[in-house]
Amino acid sequence: MYIEIEAKLKVDSLAEAARRLKAAGAEFKRKRLHTDTYFDDTKGTLRKADRALRIRKQLIGRKEQVVITYKGPRQKGRFKRRQEIQFKVGNAESAEMFLFALGYKKALVFQKKRRVWRLDRCEVALDELPLLGSFVEIEGPNEKTISRVQRKLGLSDLPHIKESYATLMQKRKRQLGISEKEVLF
Repeated sequence: MYIEIEAKLKVDSLAEAARRLKAAGAEFKRKRLHTDTYFDDTKGTLRKADRALRIRKQLIGRKEQVVITYKGPRQKGRFKRRQEIQFKVGNAESAEMFLFALGYKKALVFQKKRRVWRLDRCEVALDELPLLGSFVEIEGPNEKTISRVQRKLGLSDLPHIKESYATLMQKRKRQLGISEKEVLF
């Protein structure tokens, strides 16, 4: 069972975060455009149980990759920690039809621009989302390693955000009175 451990930090400038990554000796890996589609049943059972079911279309260069992900409820800890199960599929439309057949419906769709770096056994993602702004996510093998990378990047003073992007997006849509399920660039 894989447990995802990450620190999510709201930042003012992704350019400054990239500069700090370069100065720390991080390796740039790739640029991606994610289109995340979240599913739930008509009663919101997954959301109410703090779980998530997602189909992610990742555009890496000109190549599209499709990944289905299940995320379990958040566990206790300083950082966001959740069980994560994911696997690649060949076709997003077939995956959607499969989930529809199981009784799920689309609950939310949004895009995210992501630049991925590698530093000290951690994946550091610089994320930009419509309506929400800029974030740094540091995912690593344990809290100690993540904390060390956060310090190395001069981001120790920023509070950790334990909410998922999907939760943040739903809250922001409510604040702005947006009822559409899709939030795209």
